[in-house]
Amino acid sequence: MFTSSGPTLRELAVQALSSVERGYDLLAPKFDETPFRTPGRFLDPFVAAVRPLGPFGTGLDVCTGTGAGVGVLRRLCEERVVGVDFSGGMLDRARAAHAPGPDPAAAPAVEWVRADARALPFAAGFDLAVSFGAFGHFLPEERPALFAGVCRALRPGGVFAFPLPAPPPVGSLPYWTLWGFDAAMRVRNAVWRPPFVMYYRTFPLGPVRADLERAGFAVELRALEELGRRPDGSPNCRLVVARRRG
Repeated sequence: MFTSSGPTLRELAVQALSSVERGYDLLAPKFDETPFRTPGRFLDPFVAAVRPLGPFGTGLDVCTGTGAGVGVLRRLCEERVVGVDFSGGMLDRARAAHAPGPDPAAAPAVEWVRADARALPFAAGFDLAVSFGAFGHFLPEERPALFAGVCRALRPGGVFAFPLPAPPPVGSLPYWTLWGFDAAMRVRNAVWRPPFVMYYRTFPLGPVRADLERAGFAVELRALEELGRRPDGSPNCRLVVARRRG
């Protein structure tokens, strides 16, 4: 939910009529007061599930936003953590939120890089990459470049991990809410420039897994049991573990 400190309807409208980069620059000061931020309930189960896959020296948070993933990586990595985003405004907020404490040596060093996730400027430098809540900003045809860049950024055997919530049941209120949001965004992008790419129903597990495998990953799925299961027994959220081959 939005808090009283969150953006006004006018501010949200201006953001929605901007480009993705400009929109997030505008939203950045109030982003953490919106429901768009990564829910904290995902983070502890994610850390618990990923930790046994390590140890990890270096970590990369892809599309870091205000730095939720950097906070996760600081709990999992021993040496160095990098947050990358193409919004300067979001990076400013992340940098402020994760400023070094009184004893910088007590935690891994943190760096911030402004770059487009579709053209990551890294090569074989990381043991672990994560991403939270950003995949709706990439059209299906952009996923191969995104995943290939993450794969290049990892050392052989490195892990790309992210949570993937189950889609809402067909016909449920959440299903129609997301369907309506995506339909509205498609209309907006058909009649207004620049486009604002944000869709909730363009990241299905099957095609995503296939794109990861083509990019050079071996993919494993794990249930995040702490987040519960649906009435049919399937998990509410899966952990996608994509390990760089070679």
